[in-house]
This record gives sequence, structure tokens and C-alpha cells, in this order.
Amino acid sequence: MNRRFLVQICASGAVVAMLLIVTLLAVSPLSGQALASAKASGAAKTWTPPKTADGQPDLQGVWTNQTNAPLERPKNLGAKEFYTPEEVAARDQQAAAAANAGNTPRDPGVHYDVSQFGLSRNWSKTAKSERTSIIVGPEGSVPPLLAVAQKRQADRQAVNRGHQFDGPENRALGERCIMWPNEGPPMLPEGYNSNLQIVQGPGYVAILQEMIHDVRIIPLDGRPHPPQAIRQYLGDSRGHWEGNTLVVDTTNFTDRTAFRGSSQNLHVVERFTRTDDDTILYQFTVDDPATWDKPWSGELPMGKVDGLVYEYACQEGNYGMRNILSGARATEQAAAK
Repeated sequence: MNRRFLVQICASGAVVAMLLIVTLLAVSPLSGQALASAKASGAAKTWTPPKTADGQPDLQGVWTNQTNAPLERPKNLGAKEFYTPEEVAARDQQAAAAANAGNTPRDPGVHYDVSQFGLSRNWSKTAKSERTSIIVGPEGSVPPLLAVAQKRQADRQAVNRGHQFDGPENRALGERCIMWPNEGPPMLPEGYNSNLQIVQGPGYVAILQEMIHDVRIIPLDGRPHPPQAIRQYLGDSRGHWEGNTLVVDTTNFTDRTAFRGSSQNLHVVERFTRTDDDTILYQFTVDDPATWDKPWSGELPMGKVDGLVYEYACQEGNYGMRNILSGARATEQAAAK
């Protein structure tokens, strides 16, 4: 790939990124604590979600799951699940200062400098949450891996040890533009471009995540999961409605998915509840008895984006993979001499 072509890619990427910034600025601030309080008091029931033409609660649109809450709670907070408004303001100021410090101009030749194209996390609106962590409950963290799961992880690493540069098949799925780790399920915020689109039709819901542009097509007709021999990176999803909440049950993952060290028997249940025009409350529970001694759950607000989802062209200009492998071949040739 010559330098002129790379410049053209960067220029077109900058235009798309600026459009993305304008789009994401339309996201309204949300409060996770307000959502939880409304749910507890029954106030959320006073809002009636719109319906699709076939009578489903309407979840359609473009949403962002970028949030200011980390996945796991900082250890110094103990069992504290919510910040006070003053603590939220202080946390956001610290986060903004840290992000701005990371946006200092860099050598334009540096690869994957997302701030160069306006994709830095703090350049876009965030679905605000007063939660101290996405994971709910007193621990606020992913349970420790069981001994059998630790051995499984060690065995995976041992198989690839010494061969991690043999070819693209030995690299991570994200590097190969096959699957981004946070695509899920469960769907967790990305480092940037945490956008997704929900489309509904008679008997189906489809969820597009633009990071590697994968789509889950979820049937709602009560059909069972396929046989266990059929496995997919994103698992097999089946959905149904419980009132105004879409419940999605996903099984049949591959052993390559390995969400946070899980086995192919990972089981995820997601719940999507539209709580107002601009908000979907996303909740999930993760279970794998071969990995953790108990299920664990999380929740976050998804904010409405008044705009489109723009293409994330993972393979376009992906010279990191080429450089890694060609560098390994050069090292081997030098060693042979």
C-alpha cells in the first residue's frame, strides 16, 4: 500500500469521523440512578413505548452504549453501587482531564492514533450512569475463574506459544477483523465507536454493531436453539417479549469466543427495555458453570443517536497484521543466516 493511498484513506476517514462526532453529540445525558429509582417506584410504568406495525414495543433506531461507568467497580468503593451527583461530577472531570492528556498531537505516522480522526472516547456524548460499575451487586466485579477455567486458559496459551507469529490464524480474532471482543453478547462499550442499530420486522429483531459490522438476527417465534454441534462466534440468539421487555437467550458459542475466559457452554440472557424516547435500559446475566461458580449480571443505559451508523472498515489499511507477520519472517531469515 503506497503512501499516497494511505493519505487518501486517512482523509476519507477524517470526513466520516467528523460526521460521526456531529451525530454522537445528539445523545441526551442519562442517569442510571434515576432509571433505577424510577423502576423501583413504578414511575417508569407511566411511560408507554411506541409500537411497531406488527405490535412489538419499538426499540428501533441507532443507539450508543458508551457509558462513564467501568465494567468492574474500583476496589476502594467496596459495595457502593451508586455515586452521588457531586461524585459523578468529580469523576467526569478527572476522566475528561485524563482523556485530554492523551489527545496531545502525535507523529502522524503513528498507527491507530484514534484521536487523529476525532474518534477519541471523550469526543462523543456518553450515556451517563451514576453506577459505580456496569456489573451490579455488592461485589461489582467478574467472579474469579474456577481452577478448571484457569487450566483451560493455560492450555489455550500453551498451544499457541512459540507459534503466535506463524500466520493470521494464530492471531486474535479482533486483529483478524473477525470479531471484536466487546461485541458479545453481552454487548459492552468499545474503546470508541460504541454504536449499534436495532431493526425490527414481523417475528424478528436484528442488532447491528458496526465494530466489524456484525448483525445478530434474532427470531421471536419460539424455535429452539440448534443442536450443540452448531456453534457460532456470537452464539445463537432466540428472543421473546415479557411485557415491554425484549428478552434474548444466547447459547451455542464457539470455544474461540472465550468471553473473559469462558468455555463454549457460555449462556447469556439479555433484557432490552425502552424507558423513554431516548433511552433503552440494557441488562444482562452471564452464566457458565465451567468458568465461574455463580452467574453475574450487569446493566447500562443506551442513549439514542439522532443519525446514522458509519462504516468501520476494519480491513482497510490494516497494515498492522502485515507488519507483524512480515517482521516475524524477517527475524526468521536473519536467524537462519
